[in-house]
Amino acid sequence: MTVKTRYFVISSLLIVGVGLGTGLVAYYVGFPTSAFIASGGPEELRYLPSTSTVVAYADVREVMASELRQRFREAVASDAQENGRREFQELTGINVETDIDRVVAGLDANGGGNSKGAGVVLGRGRFDEVKIEALMREHGAHVDTYKGKRLITAETPNFPRIAADPSIPLPPSVSQTPQSFSLTFVEPGLVALGTTSLVQHVVDLHSGGGESALTNDGLMEHVKALGSGNVWVVGRFDVLKARAQLPPAVSDRIPPITWFAVSGRIDGGIQAALSAEARDEEAAKNLRDVVRGFLALAKLQTSSKPEYQRFVDSLELRGTGNTVALSVDVPAQVFDALRAALPKAPPKKE
Repeated sequence: MTVKTRYFVISSLLIVGVGLGTGLVAYYVGFPTSAFIASGGPEELRYLPSTSTVVAYADVREVMASELRQRFREAVASDAQENGRREFQELTGINVETDIDRVVAGLDANGGGNSKGAGVVLGRGRFDEVKIEALMREHGAHVDTYKGKRLITAETPNFPRIAADPSIPLPPSVSQTPQSFSLTFVEPGLVALGTTSLVQHVVDLHSGGGESALTNDGLMEHVKALGSGNVWVVGRFDVLKARAQLPPAVSDRIPPITWFAVSGRIDGGIQAALSAEARDEEAAKNLRDVVRGFLALAKLQTSSKPEYQRFVDSLELRGTGNTVALSVDVPAQVFDALRAALPKAPPKKE
């Protein structure tokens, strides 16, 4: 497996598991009860560690079938994207569009043995275990056994390097050493993929050992407050900020937020609900003032553009005490307008 291919494989699953949860947000709707447990949230939360800093969820099947996603696919279709999807399927035996129903992802900012922590993605769907193992072994992975489960493991650059341009040097605070990355089938129809330490922890939790995210009262309180949606993400912003080791000039300008959450629905457009819990009431008041200023500027900038009017009019700022909440409805027309404003790609040479 080449470094370039490895970047694509790992980042693709991370995008599916986390990107959908953080970037494409949803509106509160019902969801089949079979996907959830009595204590709230998807059942896969029982396999994430109690120390999880961020958790995210996506109904991949629903998002992939949405009108918005189809419009995007038609608008930005390219040979590179098609080749990437094909290469990913050839390397792992997984067709992201048809084989995965939903994903739950977790980030443990204190785990993984490096300054950026560790992450794991749990995917529910239909998987050919024998084919997937054979393909990954063919491309350099090796198989170990951990508590009766087969771990398909590869040494990879860590996530910050995957997410960045390999030609750009990383800060000294980021580990340059390879990181072990594993995949295992926890049970029929459930795959775990991520940092080896967390994949092993998933196996531990499946066998009844250790405490899961369900025992993290603060996390579960925020998950339950979300209701249900086809994508969402909840996390500790203050922990992420501390682990990021940002320069003081940058860190000091970031509002003192403790928890954040994004939830909603993707269909013909995006209806989103974003919330933040500030350190205290004064910090929340200052944050609401900042957001209010951005909203006023947005309305001013789009006053002569009717295609953005519904989007701007839908922006609603709320919150009391130490909370700040923002809701928004982004119709498909906004994406059409943005696409039209982008530079046109040069025609292909015959």
